[in-house]
Amino acid sequence: MIYLDTSVVLARLFAEDRSPPDTFWSQTFVASRLLEYEVFNRVHARRAASSHGAAARQLVDRANLIEMSAEVLGRALQPFAQPVRTLDALHLATMVFLRSRGLVPALASYDQRLATAAVAEGFALADC
Repeated sequence: MIYLDTSVVLARLFAEDRSPPDTFWSQTFVASRLLEYEVFNRVHARRAASSHGAAARQLVDRANLIEMSAEVLGRALQPFAQPVRTLDALHLATMVFLRSRGLVPALASYDQRLATAAVAEGFALADC
C-alpha cells in the first residue's frame, strides 16, 4: 500500500520532469482527503480546470481517501519526530492513524521535508 502525496499527483498531472512511471499507478493507494483539496487548489491556481480537471479527478480517485477524523486531527496537534509544516502534519497523522489500524503504507512523495519526517516516524519511502 502506498500513501500518495500531492507532490506525486501534481508531477504526473502537469508532466513535470520528475514523475512516476506508468507502472507505479497500478498499485493500491491511500491518502488523506486533504489530497483532493491540495490537488484541486493547484489546478485552479494554474487556471487549468478545463484542461486538467478530469485528469486530476481520475488521479485523486485512484486513492482510497481517509477522512480527517477527530482522531487524525488530534494526532496532527501532537509533535512528530521532526518538525513539520501544518499540511505535512495532517498527512503524517493520517499515516499514523493507518498504522494504528494495522496498515503500514510506504510514502510516495517528492517533498523532501515530508519524506524526512515520515522516515523519522518509521515509515518507508516508495519508489516513485
